[in-house]
Amino acid sequence: MTLRLFHSPASPYVRKVMVTAIERGVEDRIELLPSAAGPVKRDQTIVRHNPSGKVPSALLENDQPLFDSRVICAYVDSLASSGASVYPQDQRRFKVLMLEALADSILDACLLCRYERVMRPAELQWDDWYNGQMEKIDSGLDDLESRWFDDIVGEFHAGSIAAACTLGYLDFRFGDKDWRLSHPKLAAWFAEVSGRPSMEKTFPKG
Repeated sequence: MTLRLFHSPASPYVRKVMVTAIERGVEDRIELLPSAAGPVKRDQTIVRHNPSGKVPSALLENDQPLFDSRVICAYVDSLASSGASVYPQDQRRFKVLMLEALADSILDACLLCRYERVMRPAELQWDDWYNGQMEKIDSGLDDLESRWFDDIVGEFHAGSIAAACTLGYLDFRFGDKDWRLSHPKLAAWFAEVSGRPSMEKTFPKG
């Protein structure tokens, strides 16, 4: 079965899906579809299947939609017929799901900061709003560095994939933010996992 995926090469959520697909050996079962998704002008082709109009959105062979990235990643994981799932089904399962949710919450704040500075006219930008989102990013990184770090390292599971894609997006869109200085363990881990073929092949563009 081929999964058709509306994508953007710069989307960290799409990157999560593609890293998962490569790690699970099912990249060849995904057909990438172009999109023009945006926070203001939505891609109506996507909206017909996913009312949010966001990427990633996916279609099964019968045009049944799949969204959002967490659902699509879980589905992609299920396509593999061998190898270890990136969603462990033992006592680690809910820790992995929590890690994925935490990384996604950091990404959500990143996107809001990005839209505030790039999409909103300068005279309408709200510094308190931007700073509030940055605080969410910082507190999320602090949690990854301290409370959750031992659960990230070792296996490259769904939570680790989400964390890696989040850190990659910070480098991609917020290059002036030195998150490494105050998060040395995360920085060392990210340098290591960035050399994985799945991470190198999905390096964001645009």
